[in-house]
Amino acid sequence: MIKRTANAVWQGSGKEGKGHLSTQSKTLSQTPYAFHNRFADVTGTNPEELIAAAHAGCFAMKLSFNLSGAGFVPQSLDVSCTIVLDPALGAVTESNLILKAKVAGISGEKFAELVEDAERNCPISKLLNAKITVNSTLEN
Repeated sequence: MIKRTANAVWQGSGKEGKGHLSTQSKTLSQTPYAFHNRFADVTGTNPEELIAAAHAGCFAMKLSFNLSGAGFVPQSLDVSCTIVLDPALGAVTESNLILKAKVAGISGEKFAELVEDAERNCPISKLLNAKITVNSTLEN
């Protein structure tokens, strides 16, 4: 079992309060977040942005393993992710991945098969209770 930890400290009310996030690796170290970071375009992080980063990174790594297992080494996998939070539902409803890949020698069919597997089977995809989409572009 692999275990990773993070810590959130929040002070004050939901709208006027503020908090900070720290991770075991120290990549985040008392990184501030607040209502305005989450619900407006203000500098700072928020949970949905961190989920987007986690999903993009996890998907890229899973796809890289899939490609390597099929005998292909990707030159690059550029993945962006948009997390959709529906405030009315209080839920993340979508995770939309956009992939730009450079993989020499792979057919479009094989690539699509490996992308679909990564979409379903990366650990963050399995964690999310949301609609997941992948829009991919392959350059050989």
